[in-house]
Amino acid sequence: MTNPVFYTSFVRHDGGEGVKARSTTYCPGCGHGVVQKYLADAINELGVQDRTVLVSPVGCSVFMYYYFDVGNTQAAHGRAPAVAVGHKTANPDAVVVAYQGDGDLASIGLAEIVSTAQLGIPITVIFVNNAVYGMTGGQMAPTTLTGQRTTTTPGGRSAIAGRPLKMAELIAGLDGPVYVERVALYDNRRREHAKRSVRRALELQVKGTGFAFIEVLSECPVHLGLGAEASERWVRDKMVPVFPLGVKKDTTEVAAFPTFSVPVFDPGQVLGAVGATTDRQPAFACGFPEHIDHADVSLKLAGAGGDGAQTAAMLITRTAVNEGYDSTLIPSYGPESRGGTSYADVHVAKQEVLSPAAPTPHVLVAFNSPSLAKFGPTVRAGGTVLYDSSVICAPPAGLADRVALVPVPFAAVAQHLGAPLVKNVVALGALQGATQLFPEESFLTALREALKAKPALVAVNEEAFKIGAKLATEQS
Repeated sequence: MTNPVFYTSFVRHDGGEGVKARSTTYCPGCGHGVVQKYLADAINELGVQDRTVLVSPVGCSVFMYYYFDVGNTQAAHGRAPAVAVGHKTANPDAVVVAYQGDGDLASIGLAEIVSTAQLGIPITVIFVNNAVYGMTGGQMAPTTLTGQRTTTTPGGRSAIAGRPLKMAELIAGLDGPVYVERVALYDNRRREHAKRSVRRALELQVKGTGFAFIEVLSECPVHLGLGAEASERWVRDKMVPVFPLGVKKDTTEVAAFPTFSVPVFDPGQVLGAVGATTDRQPAFACGFPEHIDHADVSLKLAGAGGDGAQTAAMLITRTAVNEGYDSTLIPSYGPESRGGTSYADVHVAKQEVLSPAAPTPHVLVAFNSPSLAKFGPTVRAGGTVLYDSSVICAPPAGLADRVALVPVPFAAVAQHLGAPLVKNVVALGALQGATQLFPEESFLTALREALKAKPALVAVNEEAFKIGAKLATEQS
């Protein structure tokens, strides 16, 4: 009988025609197909197909979404447990399964699986251990046996590479999991037991009992260089002595049902929780700044740590949102945030920002020479570059041939006002004066909102803004 959890045909890049419409990407003798059949049977028998979300990351399981007719999410390498937590907490009624290999879970994803297991919320993790990186070329994995040859240990795994990592024992030693077991597939008896274990792990989640982890010792004939039967014997004779089978932890009879906050999607409740309001700020712009771009204006603000580029970028974003447009801010601090250059990318879109990065901005605001030298050449032809003439003596050669240069002494103005920290607000005013991105009052409204807890600072910031705007306007 056909299992409805599987698609009737597998539509992949070849169009899913003929035999390939019903074949998986797994090599002959691989254990993945067997494990996935057991998982599909459990989902079907428990009647949870419409509630199941399967999370598969990078590895041999990467194409599971072609096979399983359930909710599917593709995770970054090793991050399936973290994605699974997101699904479960966002939708507690979902049955969430993270399916991972040893190179994925036990290597790059080790922190994620340990943290998720210790959290203990009811999700199911199926961990397929074939002692090698199967998909990427047969390199040594954390579970590779001592002495085992791989493409990166042609002489066999030595002591200097460490010993095989026993994931089931590691996970069982944590407080969070309620059920941890290691199973194998090398004969009919072991396969039947593995099928029951997979079903039990899923059933515990359906009941809300807790976190369950099943490690499956699996064959990889291709990288072992053995036939299917010889690979089964290798698992039995070589892997099992290192990775003993059996239940490593079972506290399901005494487990307390983990509880976690159910998400709230009501806008009023969400806004109240973060101290926000549905009241709109007044808008002053007559329309989108199409004189810069007809649909999406990109800006970059760059300087050293402490220059205030990030705060100025935030104020631009708030101003755009107040005016009713979509706007994003992506900060990048980097290792040079003190003395070198850190930056913020801002987009203002008429409809929707499609990409938050600004590699070729319409406008650059540079607070120091390294920032101007680094990002000046990236500004689009015909764009605008504002820079702090207090500290930048001259722009890079040739830049004036491509863009409009607007030197304004941000730092000197701030010093004159007796408030050195407001040089970023001088820059914000200069941006308004030079580009007319939005009216002056649009920016000042966002500035006052940001300073509502510090009313004594409003006057000097407003003055700094207006001076910056005036100096930039005089050069336009």
